[in-house]
Amino acid sequence: MADSKKRTKKPARKPSALTGQRFGAHISIAGGFANAFEAGVSAGCDCLQIFVKNQRQWKAAPITDEQIAEYRQARERTGLFPVVAHATYLLNLASPDAALRKKSARALVEELNRCEALGVPLLVLHPGSHMGEGIDAGIKRIIASLDSVHRSTRGLASQVLLETTAGQGNSIGHEIEHLGRIIAGITEHERLAVCLDTCHLFAAGYNLADPAEYSRTVAELKQHVGLDQIRCIHVNDSKGACGSRLDRHQHIGEGRLGRKGFANLVNDPRLAHAPKILETPKGEDDRGRDFDRINLGRLRRLIKKR
Repeated sequence: MADSKKRTKKPARKPSALTGQRFGAHISIAGGFANAFEAGVSAGCDCLQIFVKNQRQWKAAPITDEQIAEYRQARERTGLFPVVAHATYLLNLASPDAALRKKSARALVEELNRCEALGVPLLVLHPGSHMGEGIDAGIKRIIASLDSVHRSTRGLASQVLLETTAGQGNSIGHEIEHLGRIIAGITEHERLAVCLDTCHLFAAGYNLADPAEYSRTVAELKQHVGLDQIRCIHVNDSKGACGSRLDRHQHIGEGRLGRKGFANLVNDPRLAHAPKILETPKGEDDRGRDFDRINLGRLRRLIKKR
């Protein structure tokens, strides 16, 4: 006899935020901005990070209308998003040298305008070095410099992301509190957000591989900067030990942070919104496989099925 009872359907499971995470890599713009998108697709990227000019030079030729058109066509064709830019390494908004500080601010304005022209929404910036004059003095200078930059770029959509640092030398940003103080101190704090770097955090003493320490780190981020203000995460393993302050990136799972640290990160729904971008060594393994593709695969396989 057929069962006359109606069977209730189980509600459809909502897609997990974890499976919607976007992973990518820093890709060279050699040969033109548009080339980065094809290289990103080849490496298995969902998103990209690029430089919008030579990262070790102050000057750059203006971006042409043709370059802008090619960039935007490549972005639409490949569907890679978001695209994040990284600012020139020469910039130091915390410098006690007024001339260098002003030069850095002008260069940052130029980079933001280049991002705006291309439609790049986020520009990652190292906070700077106080050059021996102390954290407080350095933070004060960064705040003043960023206020100046924001006054010069009113109306732009492109936003600066302050990156966590490893704590080498006199750098600022190796304590999460530093970034919170800068954001709270600037006039237009809504125009500033944060980029985490897993290698830098680990080297600075935040042990992301230990579940309890990972939780404490996230709680500190929530307290000082706000989790919604974390707009990008650089995913790099660390050659140095926790607290070593050594800024040396390693392939995923091959450094001192290890796969446990990345498993904690990629399975944390509170940070699933932030694109996760590799800055690991480039090249191929002994089987001819691209390192970016290998590292991206390792990250994706760490996501637990729910």
